[in-house]
Amino acid sequence: MIKKLHTLVIASLLAGVPAVAQQQGASQNSQPDSQSAPLPAYNDASHGATSDPNYVIGPQDVIDVNVWKEPDISRTVPVRPDGKISLPLLNDVQAAGVTPAQLGNQITASLKKYVTNPQVTVIVTAINSQRIYVLGEVTRPGAFPLLPGTTVLRGLSSAGGFTQFAKMKGIYVLRLENGKQVKYPFNYKDVVNGKHPEQDILLKAGDTIVVP
Repeated sequence: MIKKLHTLVIASLLAGVPAVAQQQGASQNSQPDSQSAPLPAYNDASHGATSDPNYVIGPQDVIDVNVWKEPDISRTVPVRPDGKISLPLLNDVQAAGVTPAQLGNQITASLKKYVTNPQVTVIVTAINSQRIYVLGEVTRPGAFPLLPGTTVLRGLSSAGGFTQFAKMKGIYVLRLENGKQVKYPFNYKDVVNGKHPEQDILLKAGDTIVVP
């Protein structure tokens, strides 16, 4: 009799273990997991295409002009080929050739005739004026946006790789300096193998990479 009672006690205890574990698991799952669902960080410059304060706006760039508490004036506009943008009240404003901060100051000064204490922020949302060109034996020859920090190696990667006829040791960069065309050699195989890293120069707007 004692033996049978002992067996029943053990069986009832074992039957209760899964239920307790299930309750504990449900309790843990109901608690918020701060690591798996972090709060999004606020960044009002998240739409900017560049964080360089010295960036000079050029034709075909897209800029966001935000006038605080003036939604009818604020807008995102492209820079026309003539270097100007169109804004309400001000009509045509010269944008190419200045930095975003300088353009903001210029618009602020012009708006003071119409708006009390205007506060203007200018952000470059798309860089289209700064371009490089990759020609020759590459998969996708053409013009590509020049992003900050782009080197010859990164510029070549934009073109999708080489064709089977590419002479990777004879690549060069053409650059216009002081009215003269300068040629910079680039040996792809040497650079990717860690040799002559000085050949992987920073590209400038208007540079042309030629892959013979």
